[in-house]
Amino acid sequence: MRTLTSLGLAVLRLLDAQPQHPYELRQQMREQGLDRIVKVTHGALYHTVETLAKAELIKPTETTREGKRPERTVYAITGTGREVARDRLRELLVTVTPEYPPYRTALAFMGMLPQKDAVDLLDRRAIALDGELAALQTGHDAAIKQGLPAIALVELQHMQAHVRADVELTKALADDIREGRLTWQ
Repeated sequence: MRTLTSLGLAVLRLLDAQPQHPYELRQQMREQGLDRIVKVTHGALYHTVETLAKAELIKPTETTREGKRPERTVYAITGTGREVARDRLRELLVTVTPEYPPYRTALAFMGMLPQKDAVDLLDRRAIALDGELAALQTGHDAAIKQGLPAIALVELQHMQAHVRADVELTKALADDIREGRLTWQ
């Protein structure tokens, strides 16, 4: 199998907890907020499940049909799937890879805008980021109330740290432009 994708890793993590049908996997991803860190579409999820099954990282455990509805296959992780997931996690945790976030691109080329536009847009971004931070905190608090273990919350902590840093930098840049400490004339 080619490199295990983030969606594949998410599927394996969820199946490590319990066998599930792809629809249940999608629901779990929403409930656990995994869809905020891994891009999930209906087609991609089913394709990933099929790919993992072909690679024997997961296996069907039961297939049922209710009425005229399509068959529903429940999958479980295999021992090989668990080892592949662990190997991929080891690789991801230690490897620093370049990232190309769109905001970094926008900052690199912000000088193409009039300064007033840049300040206005940075202010709007800061407001949106404050909302995002509040939503992340709400999700974090809800996860704690659900009794999720601390290890299940580390990705939320990572996201919060990044958003906090983004808010801080964005507000500082807007202030620097407003106060004349950052100019490009």
